[in-house]
Amino acid sequence: MLELNDKLVIGVSSRALFDLEAENKIFEEEGLEAYSAYQIEHEKDILKPGTAFPLVKALQKLNSDGRYLTEIVIMSKNSADTSLRIFNSIEHYKLNISRAALVGGGDIHPYLESFKTDLFLSANEADVQEAINANFAAGIICRHDELPIDPSGEIGQIRIAFDGDAVIFSDESERIYKEKGLEAFAEHEQVNARKALPEGPFAKFLKTISLIQQQFPQDAVPIRTALVTARSAPTHERVILTLRAWNVRIDEVFFLGGMKKSDVLKAFGAHIFFDDQAVYTDPASKVVPSARVPYKQN
Repeated sequence: MLELNDKLVIGVSSRALFDLEAENKIFEEEGLEAYSAYQIEHEKDILKPGTAFPLVKALQKLNSDGRYLTEIVIMSKNSADTSLRIFNSIEHYKLNISRAALVGGGDIHPYLESFKTDLFLSANEADVQEAINANFAAGIICRHDELPIDPSGEIGQIRIAFDGDAVIFSDESERIYKEKGLEAFAEHEQVNARKALPEGPFAKFLKTISLIQQQFPQDAVPIRTALVTARSAPTHERVILTLRAWNVRIDEVFFLGGMKKSDVLKAFGAHIFFDDQAVYTDPASKVVPSARVPYKQN
């Protein structure tokens, strides 16, 4: 019997994996019946890749050498009847995805634990918010017409980039910055430099990636990670010591001190970038696939 406990499990919505913006517009403007009729009528038409497509395609490389390290699960509000177009497109692109949770308009978040989900990606903000509230790593896919997605493009090393505060780490320090300003933030981080930052919504996901990295020789690691943060010296020390305390590997770290992140992300070649602020994800989404991480609501 297949067990998912020791796999990197990614739950992805159909609108994150494929470009379903026109179909979603039909749903919003004309209702479920019109949407269902359209999908059934066009179920032989292959969908274009969406924002999460490069990451999904890249992650499946983890299973290419006989190892079985990752599982991709379609998690969709579609019903079984309207999902055939999605599975026809999956087959067309030769994506190895055989599992799905099709909730027929219901809530997705109750099933994240059932599938042992490490990361959930969706274009539906409410679904992502519910996942974050339930303590799962989740991101709202940021779609942008300027971002070219080539379904036939060669995948080298899998590249995943993260912001720090409110993503890998908790939003504790970021709240101080927002409430009291940069000087108070810097002072707080210097005073607490030797105290590990609390875990944020993506801490467990990052640790799982680090465990996968440790299974490979240094010159053959299939995943490369980057921390791309607005922090700068002297607030860098606490970040470095926290990652050391977690025994987590980050391959590249960029302390940008408020510089725009998109140029660095493009040079890094991220298959996905996670940040909590639209001021960073909006421009980044023009050059690399990006997802915004909402704050947890108590």
